[in-house]
Amino acid sequence: MLDVTDQLIIDKNNGVGRITFDNQQRRNALTYEMWCGLPIVLDDFAKDDSVRVIVLAGAGGKAFSAGADISQFAKNRSGEDAVAIYNQAVAEATQALVGADKPLIAQIDGFCVGGGLGVAMCCDLRIAASNSRFAVPAAKLGLGYKLDGLKILVQQVGPSAAKEIFFTARQFDADEAFAMGLINRVVAPGDVAAYVDNYAKTIAGNAPLTVLAAKTVIGEILKDPIERDLDLCQKVVDDCFASEDYKEGRQAFMEKRTPEFKGR
Repeated sequence: MLDVTDQLIIDKNNGVGRITFDNQQRRNALTYEMWCGLPIVLDDFAKDDSVRVIVLAGAGGKAFSAGADISQFAKNRSGEDAVAIYNQAVAEATQALVGADKPLIAQIDGFCVGGGLGVAMCCDLRIAASNSRFAVPAAKLGLGYKLDGLKILVQQVGPSAAKEIFFTARQFDADEAFAMGLINRVVAPGDVAAYVDNYAKTIAGNAPLTVLAAKTVIGEILKDPIERDLDLCQKVVDDCFASEDYKEGRQAFMEKRTPEFKGR
């Protein structure tokens, strides 16, 4: 099994690749080593055909992630060069999440704050325990957010809710987060892991090329019209209709059985 840092627990099982943030003494705050490790793990999952869905979670049941580990800032963000190196690691991790071809699910159990919420927003789906808490405390720290980070949030919740999140810097509970579109599902405390596991297995059992096509086309729709790759949109659809899985899906439907998709 891939081992990049002991603060990222990696697992593959039943079509699901799992990344668990394990920095429990700091509410799973993201260290420099964790930022660096994320692209490596995601690249491994991307190359592994047995992995069809990726789940990100926090260890301990008290936090998904409380954001960046500020205890490292004196070392890793002191001086212009150090800041540039740290920011590059964060940027590469973010791009790896946003650019992942396979569906990403954030399993949120507890605090999901700042950079931790940023990671969750990079996922396709977010499922949270009802006692989870969400916040972007940038205005309490004097931080500024770049366009790319804010764009993802605005796309999810709209400009008005995004302004409330940033202007107030307050914590939102799971019901508020669900109402504004920040998360997809609210689950009873203690049930979120089992719920996400079943949810991920459901997606993993579907035709991978169809899931990829949907993710790709939706991603292109969210881009500015001038930036959309219409040829790519057509290609991923054509790939579905030319695939063995399309034949298998039709055959299974006629035979009234569960299809066995291969991703080709």
